[in-house]
Amino acid sequence: MRSYRFLAPITAIFVTCLLISNIIAVKVGAFGSLFLPVAVVIFPISYIFGDVLTEVYGYARARQVIWTGFACNLLAVVAIWLGGQIPAAPFWTEQAAYDAILGFTPRLLLASFLAYLVGEFLNSFVIAKLKLATGGKHLWLRTIASTLLGQLADSAIFILVAFTGVFPTADMVTLTVTQWLFKSSYEALATPLTYLVVNYLKRAENEDYYDRDTNFNPLPL
Repeated sequence: MRSYRFLAPITAIFVTCLLISNIIAVKVGAFGSLFLPVAVVIFPISYIFGDVLTEVYGYARARQVIWTGFACNLLAVVAIWLGGQIPAAPFWTEQAAYDAILGFTPRLLLASFLAYLVGEFLNSFVIAKLKLATGGKHLWLRTIASTLLGQLADSAIFILVAFTGVFPTADMVTLTVTQWLFKSSYEALATPLTYLVVNYLKRAENEDYYDRDTNFNPLPL
């Protein structure tokens, strides 16, 4: 398989956005009249770079990066959990703050992991298939359509798994739609930037991959 000059830094940005969003998601921010996890300011960037990865390097490369992000996130969760289990020094009195900010419940963790995997793989799959269907034209159509489907799956799965039995169904629907529209609008507004990055990478890497014979099974690494 070919080596690429910019694949490693793009992977690093993708994973960093994912890890940061999961850490800061504990805070709920006020965006005018909307109340959303502050992770919405950075999590959509991972979808933008997911678009870039599939558009330039193909689904198989994007699949590797998605699983890399999953593994790094799992490692971060384990490290944070272990840090919380180690007895605190007598003079360190911030254990409650550590648990409040960095702690997590198994249910929320499961919801986050499932939402990430389904959303990212759906996003990448749609990009790859639409690229074949459009003959590589109309990048904006691919990025926006893939985001609408991927972010909808991400938001719906997370809210469903995390809050069924906790919130009324109407509130869950409102949360899902609000997050979906916010994150999708975010990426739609970033379309000009996506064009710049994609066009630059295609020239720099001399690559514009079409997934004509790709195995779209998300499991192989």
